[in-house]
Amino acid sequence: MAWITKNSSAPIADRTDTPYLSQETKDHFEREIIPRYPTRQAATIPLLHAIQHDHNWLPVQAMEEAAEFLGIPASAVMDTATFYEEFFLQPRGKYTVWVCQSISCEIMGNTKLVDKLSDVLGISPGETTEDGRFTLMNVECIGACGGAPCALVNEKLHENLTVDNVEQILSGLD
Repeated sequence: MAWITKNSSAPIADRTDTPYLSQETKDHFEREIIPRYPTRQAATIPLLHAIQHDHNWLPVQAMEEAAEFLGIPASAVMDTATFYEEFFLQPRGKYTVWVCQSISCEIMGNTKLVDKLSDVLGISPGETTEDGRFTLMNVECIGACGGAPCALVNEKLHENLTVDNVEQILSGLD
């Protein structure tokens, strides 16, 4: 029997001459963030958030730069980035639509919303549209149960969603 294998020992990562971790971010972290923590490694999550905020995802090169800045192994940064769902290791859309799937939102019909969004966008949760405009994601809880079902579009909260008004929200984006 033949086995089909792939070479996963040497992942190919795109490189850029422009660093992902800006000097401004490094200076800010040295002054304001790192002193709050007992070790430099403890600032890994805030640094990953800062990089992702600036670039909308975490390229391998960015994680290597973060590791070098913090003085820790790149594998430690990669372990952190792959553990938490909030970090994107692939480019995501200009708009990330996070649909809440808490019990309150489930009772109020979040499944119909996800189905509608999947139909309108042509993608399933965890995917990005071919044009790079939208990424559709499920999230455990947004914390807005009083307005269930709800979703975040990037960082803007939308409550009391229906299959009718969710399409209006998408069409209102540039």
